[in-house]
Amino acid sequence: MPIRTEQNRPGITEVIMDHPPVNALDVAGWFSLADQLIAAGRDPECRVVILRAEGRGFNAGVDIKEIQAKGDEALVGVNRGCAAAFAAVYDCEVPVIASVGGFCLGGGIGLIGNADMIVAADDATFGLPEVDRGALGAATHLSRLVPQHTMRRMLYTAEAITAAELFTYGSLAAVVPRDDLLAATYELAEKVASKSPSILRRAKESANGIDPIDVKRSYRFEQGFTYELHVRGVADEQRDAFVEKRDADTTK
Repeated sequence: MPIRTEQNRPGITEVIMDHPPVNALDVAGWFSLADQLIAAGRDPECRVVILRAEGRGFNAGVDIKEIQAKGDEALVGVNRGCAAAFAAVYDCEVPVIASVGGFCLGGGIGLIGNADMIVAADDATFGLPEVDRGALGAATHLSRLVPQHTMRRMLYTAEAITAAELFTYGSLAAVVPRDDLLAATYELAEKVASKSPSILRRAKESANGIDPIDVKRSYRFEQGFTYELHVRGVADEQRDAFVEKRDADTTK
């Protein structure tokens, strides 16, 4: 299963992405991730959720091959699936800790940008390659992780940054060797899980209530431009080039 849920310690639920080769999720995968995050938060025995991944990296975003093969329906589906998954992290009734190793790209940024805390491996990289893929989205979430001008540089150049740089912005709880990532994540999760479950849930609700940006509406606004690029045919060239492993035509 691309997404699974495990409970290995009291009060802590793991939601795990395991979709080789790069954890790029298809439409069904994004909706499954949303469903399992919401279900984990509704479990009265759960006090904190760890969102993590198996394999080479945390998340490489959407399955571009599915979009190119299935067209409009897949694009609409993945837009809605991503919105649902990102919102599920945000709306999860308990705090969510993202545990990030390797690449965290596109949709991965949407997930961790809505998480409550992030622990990263020292090999982790973070980026939005959307401009190179004919899409827009998750600048909303990147803005929660880095300063405004850094977000714009990353958006326009599609260049990733390291965990060390992201740590300097105060966005990461810790940066540890890859082999220590899960242990460090559990160390933080156990601190959270030791608190009153009733108070934790109200604390999450209250933190969301004072958020200065409506992240769900902001992200859906971004997605509108993705569909505009698709309708105009610009996005197809970028996605075809990615699938065919060639340089894209950037004259349009």
